[in-house]
Amino acid sequence: MRERERELVNYEKILLKNMETPGYTGDLAAYERAGGYRAIRKVLKEYKPEQVIEIVKKSGLRGRGGAGFPTGTKWGFIPKDPTLTKYLCVNADESEPGTFKDRQLIDRDPHQMLEGTLIAAYAIGAKVVYIYIRGEFALGAKILERAIAEARAKGYIGKDVFGSGIGIEIWVHRGAGAYICGEETALLESIEGKRGLPRAKPPFPAINGLYQKPTVVNNVETVSNLPHIINRGPEWYAAIGTPKSPGMRIFSVGGHVKRPGNYEVPLGISLRELIDEHAGGVRDGHRIKAIIPGGASAAFFTPEHLDVKLDFESIAQAGSMLGSGGVTVMDETTCMVWAAYNLLGFFHHESCGKCTPCREGSAWLYHILERIEHGEGRPEDLAQLERLCGNIAGKTVCAFGDAEVAPILSTLKHFRDEYEAHIREHRCPIGDGVAALAAR
Repeated sequence: MRERERELVNYEKILLKNMETPGYTGDLAAYERAGGYRAIRKVLKEYKPEQVIEIVKKSGLRGRGGAGFPTGTKWGFIPKDPTLTKYLCVNADESEPGTFKDRQLIDRDPHQMLEGTLIAAYAIGAKVVYIYIRGEFALGAKILERAIAEARAKGYIGKDVFGSGIGIEIWVHRGAGAYICGEETALLESIEGKRGLPRAKPPFPAINGLYQKPTVVNNVETVSNLPHIINRGPEWYAAIGTPKSPGMRIFSVGGHVKRPGNYEVPLGISLRELIDEHAGGVRDGHRIKAIIPGGASAAFFTPEHLDVKLDFESIAQAGSMLGSGGVTVMDETTCMVWAAYNLLGFFHHESCGKCTPCREGSAWLYHILERIEHGEGRPEDLAQLERLCGNIAGKTVCAFGDAEVAPILSTLKHFRDEYEAHIREHRCPIGDGVAALAAR
């Protein structure tokens, strides 16, 4: 077996390790007993900010929020001028349907994320950090507030972090439940007290971000990796996964599997291994029909894609994206027209309304899908759907437009016969989607 193949088989959990230890409570004392807050002490004692950035670049860590942009490179865009006010925002919005990894990291091991947040803030020179948390995560917000209070009481957060003379304040900012605020510029608008609408880019947040100051926005899972990279070295981290997609990744597996949940695995394992060996496979007596590999905004895969590797490049080459890591498995009882209709209902509801193609197009798409699913579709509807999708994708300020058309275009590509059967037979040939869901 080649060395890279051995690395994909022989691995240990990193981010979920503490919380899977019997008796682990997640408070500050428990985190320190598990080795917590050693990395930030090491950083403050041994490294300059630019050295931390180089370590993260060398590790190959890529953003875990969706885009997969190299983290160290993103930090490097921040101006080096020490007189400039800079901000770090941690994106804990996690509104992508089918994704629930960040929630577990916050609820079960908040200090791991806080230590990573301190490291990131030190590296870019930010004195103030905002953790933007989804409004529905009421428990998570309370847990974070309690963890921050614990750390502040011991001098780990505040005006003199670990006696270093460096001040870093961390505040929790609760959103109001808008999906669009997971987009980094809409998140910044929301923190500023405005309506959560995405900004046109350029200028980019690294130059003109929160309060028009240089800003980095990183995902919860991204910053949670930082203490481990510092403690064990960038070479260790880069050796896990694949050369272009290094490290571990938490995948949220849901749908028609025997063991839904969060699974931390090396990037580069196959969809088949994740579903069969970790999530227990599809439920008894059924077979896989479709898979969403990266959250609701990712294009659908079919059983022919089960051997696609779960890394950024392989998933993109196969026609979808790794996205937020939300893997949803659907068996043969699922109506794919209903699945697209259901997802489009979500995106239509969550459209911020800023861009005309998205605002008007999502409503149009939704009503066409509604007609088809309820047996009132017309043969010309399929071409109309494709035209509308073409007039939305790539024509909006943010990537929301691309996200909302992905379920439609991918189901039309792989399951066009189901759309045609709905129109031809004036009914759902698999059974009413909503009734089928209730029965399951």
